[in-house]
Amino acid sequence: MTKQKQTSKSATLSDNGISLDQKQLHELISLTEQITHDEGTTKTGIDFLSVCRHSYQAPLVPSVLNPSLCLILQGMKSFHLGEDLLYYHVGDYLASIIDIPASGQIIGATKDSPYIGLRLDFTAKEIASLVIEADINVKQRNAELGPAAFIGKSDAEFLELLIRLLKLIDRPEEVRFLSGLIKRELIFHLLTGDYGHLFLQQGLFNQQADGIGKAIGWIKDNYARSFAVEDLAKLSNMSVSGLHHKFKAITTMGPLQYQKQLRLLEARRLMLSGEDASTAALEVGYESPSQFSREYRRLFGLPPAKDIKTVRQNSIPGR
Repeated sequence: MTKQKQTSKSATLSDNGISLDQKQLHELISLTEQITHDEGTTKTGIDFLSVCRHSYQAPLVPSVLNPSLCLILQGMKSFHLGEDLLYYHVGDYLASIIDIPASGQIIGATKDSPYIGLRLDFTAKEIASLVIEADINVKQRNAELGPAAFIGKSDAEFLELLIRLLKLIDRPEEVRFLSGLIKRELIFHLLTGDYGHLFLQQGLFNQQADGIGKAIGWIKDNYARSFAVEDLAKLSNMSVSGLHHKFKAITTMGPLQYQKQLRLLEARRLMLSGEDASTAALEVGYESPSQFSREYRRLFGLPPAKDIKTVRQNSIPGR
């Protein structure tokens, strides 16, 4: 996967020569600082919106990237998906359209210049509903499926919607009604913008009816069960080669690798919750403790016990 081509747009300048986009980004930073100065991820008074703030360069953290959009207001991050590496900067957003194993890393953050970002969570059902209600043309602009996670560039209209959303937090009596409306505007803007075809691609807004969506959903719900790729292909009404091709196009990995990463990430979560390595390995489907330890070390860089100890000592905040 390569970084999505970004359309070059000339920003409108204000009287002092600063682009409106820059002014809006500065205003968004100011609004987030009114919400929190805490380290890590902070929930706002709006259930689908979070503020992310980090004052140090965090280690590379494997996790499951959920359907969401993460916009950088200040700082820089790297994003590892399979064998691909992307960087995104101020004004860029990382969007994911399915649950997908990936790794992220904050780069160059300091106390004087912390990383600051906004995370907007959404679901495929919300997008499907808006596509139908707004009668948005769902024809793909490209014949090939794009990746399930990609980097886009925000624009002035998108940033203005986020400003309106953050300003609602001081008016809790309006949040319940207006936050959902602004969220729909944000999603509509994304669907009809330069990156709309990536949000609209097959497998996003109708995963249950789509073959590859069925395959991904089945593995996600049954990651602890062993399966043959041939059986998964039958379930998805696809050929084995077709399944592999589509699966890798969307997730950058094959079905068995996708399952393995889900298993290991869940095992890590269980161990952080207090379970020992042997119990966690069995719960996620491993029959061989040595195989579990070997594959765990390959993904996280340390054996299970040492990794969990390191995570707890460093108190690494979530994405």
